[in-house]
Amino acid sequence: MEQRSAQRDGRPSPHIRRARRAAALLTGLITLAFTVLAGGVVSAGAAQAAVPARAASSPVLDFGCAHPAHAGQARCFGMMRAHRTSSGLLAPLATGSPTTAGYVPSDLRSAYNLGGTSGGGRTVAIVDAYDDPSAEADLGKYRSAYGLSACTTASGCFHKVNQNGQASPLPSADAGWAEEISLDLDMVSATCPDCHIQLVEANSANTSDLMKAEDQAAATSGVVSISNSWGGAEDSTITSDDSHFNHPGIAATASSGDSGYGVSWPASSPYVTAVGGTSLTKASNSRGWSETAWGSVTSTSGAGSGCSAYEAKPSWQHDTGCAKRTVADVSAVADPNTGVAVYDTYNTCGTSSYCDLLISLGAVAGADGWVQVGGTSASSPIIASVYALAGNTASPTAGSYPYSHTSALNDVTSGSNGACGNYLCTAGTGYDGPTGLGTPNGTGAF
Repeated sequence: MEQRSAQRDGRPSPHIRRARRAAALLTGLITLAFTVLAGGVVSAGAAQAAVPARAASSPVLDFGCAHPAHAGQARCFGMMRAHRTSSGLLAPLATGSPTTAGYVPSDLRSAYNLGGTSGGGRTVAIVDAYDDPSAEADLGKYRSAYGLSACTTASGCFHKVNQNGQASPLPSADAGWAEEISLDLDMVSATCPDCHIQLVEANSANTSDLMKAEDQAAATSGVVSISNSWGGAEDSTITSDDSHFNHPGIAATASSGDSGYGVSWPASSPYVTAVGGTSLTKASNSRGWSETAWGSVTSTSGAGSGCSAYEAKPSWQHDTGCAKRTVADVSAVADPNTGVAVYDTYNTCGTSSYCDLLISLGAVAGADGWVQVGGTSASSPIIASVYALAGNTASPTAGSYPYSHTSALNDVTSGSNGACGNYLCTAGTGYDGPTGLGTPNGTGAF
């Protein structure tokens, strides 16, 4: 009979390999536990159990779709609340629940005075890159957790298509963009629970593919607004693509960016509503909430803002410190430390507890459940959904409407996203770069 040995053909036997994997898992768990007990990091459960509050020192982590490989490629503007592992790496806070991972639908509808409003079955389109294979299932889990009605393909509420408007073939899957897709779908659900949702997945993060997806979204019957939670650096070519956002009767929103003071495109396009970001906290005032501009003079994260180098100033903008297009127009919550709850399960390792450990250690991409996220990727679909609630997109020209209806906005008057020395990076009374004209106070400004 063949004897078992510790090594066969130069490789450890299956028994030895399983033992080593178990030992490695145990070592990782012990290391993580020791670090938490020693005060090196805050455990996921403890970090997310508290009501979200301003915590400038808490680390945040870009989604895995955040770094374009070349010019003409977009990044998404989503960020995840994170912790620092024992090895010094940033990793997601990967353990949460529907009530511990961030603000929930009732919070957002309270903060922005949206109670009693209805989308009347209007459709909000989401344009993103690559495929999220778990999109519909994860959306169902999110909506069920908060008592929202199901939104499925079978019911006609949810549709997922490629950039040509077809249900197949879908693009290749990507865990980073799947996080973005989950965030977008959940924020539409939270803000406008009875809206229909059209998810258009571009073949890649290249601008050419995203523009095809944008046009496809605009051509879809029933779409009244399109959210774009992505962007890239401005260059001399951007104006030639602006026409893809010019669809009268449809409001296009674009995230202003997550790297603080500085301008990204398509937020700088004159055909979109550029959406900045805030830190949102509960308060004892009459509103019950307070907001500041997301970012700081020293932080590397914060809402994007500033003066475009290429885009002409729209006729409806009148700030005097920028001769060209100014970003942003309006804003909503974006700070991951005062972020929103999102349910996302698409990752590169599966659904096991071992996979969860790998995610929490930053070893693999994606998420496996409830996470607290932010970035102006959150604020863009929120504002697109408020446009749908208002039901008024046949009237406004591009992002002009809020400028003549500022009384229906919460003016954000404090906070900064950089050190430019003026309103382009510092919030104040009236218009400013990081928060624009303010955040929704009902639907009257949209």
